[in-house]
Amino acid sequence: MSNLKEQAKRLTEGALTIPNALSVLRIILVPVFLVLFLKGSYVAAIIVVAVSGVTDFLDGKIARRFNQVSNLGKLIDPLADKLTEITLAISFFFAYHGAEDTLLKSFSWIFWFFVAKELLMVVGAVVMLCINLVPGAAIIYGKVATFYYYLVMLLLLVCSPVFGLTASFGAWTLPSVVVVVLVSISAVLTLVAFISYMPGLVKQYKEMKAEKAE
Repeated sequence: MSNLKEQAKRLTEGALTIPNALSVLRIILVPVFLVLFLKGSYVAAIIVVAVSGVTDFLDGKIARRFNQVSNLGKLIDPLADKLTEITLAISFFFAYHGAEDTLLKSFSWIFWFFVAKELLMVVGAVVMLCINLVPGAAIIYGKVATFYYYLVMLLLLVCSPVFGLTASFGAWTLPSVVVVVLVSISAVLTLVAFISYMPGLVKQYKEMKAEKAE
């Protein structure tokens, strides 16, 4: 029990910050996007994803510029990212899996890769907290992968051949092959970002073991 109280104290210390408020906003926007996407309100859905992406960029900048980095922020910032990315991936999977286009229907399963990666990182973060390790802040590979992911998802919301703004008006849409290439690049960047976290985690674990040995 005392360990849990200590963890809670570490997480809540200095937690009332603008960056954390922006992260909470991104979490709130997740169900908002889902409702808009399911209703086919693509303009509003695009705005929600854009706001989520911009606030994701701003909260880190503000935290570092005004020294508002907190342990809670290190937890809920990536949590907001993961909830957003999982929701987008699952929404797009079902949209593409029900498509008449054979290529896109077969390719739709790649979206579960994004879901699996994010869930694995959530489980990893929980395990780290349980053994008194604090998840580190996002590194450059993770930031690049996240930025590209948001960019591609926004592009698909605008001109996907199956759903999206232009498709709803019968206007120009992306060729299926282009969709496959864009999402595949995102998957590769995501995998690279995931692997790049491993050395830091191993180092942090070794340092903790060394401290206990002393």
